[in-house]
Amino acid sequence: MTARTSLRPQLAFGLVWAVVVAAMVRITQYHWREGTVIIAAALLLAAGLRAVLPPEWTGLLGIRRRAVDVLTYGVFGLLMLAVALTITGGPLTVG
Repeated sequence: MTARTSLRPQLAFGLVWAVVVAAMVRITQYHWREGTVIIAAALLLAAGLRAVLPPEWTGLLGIRRRAVDVLTYGVFGLLMLAVALTITGGPLTVG
């Protein structure tokens, strides 16, 4: 087994983590709402990748059965998006 084939299953997980890192950068720049929306997008991306990729390509995205993973990632992504878009004011509001 080469290094290339051993890393292939983790590419989807790495892509999701790259989006989360971008979100954390936005949050540390005091754009918490935008960062939260990006994290929600990462969860929805994880749901989409888990739904379409074959099991040998899901890597750490595949924790449970496919349907449970897709449902869990999707619901948490939608809930996080709803919270990020509906909260107003608060101590972290800038400007």
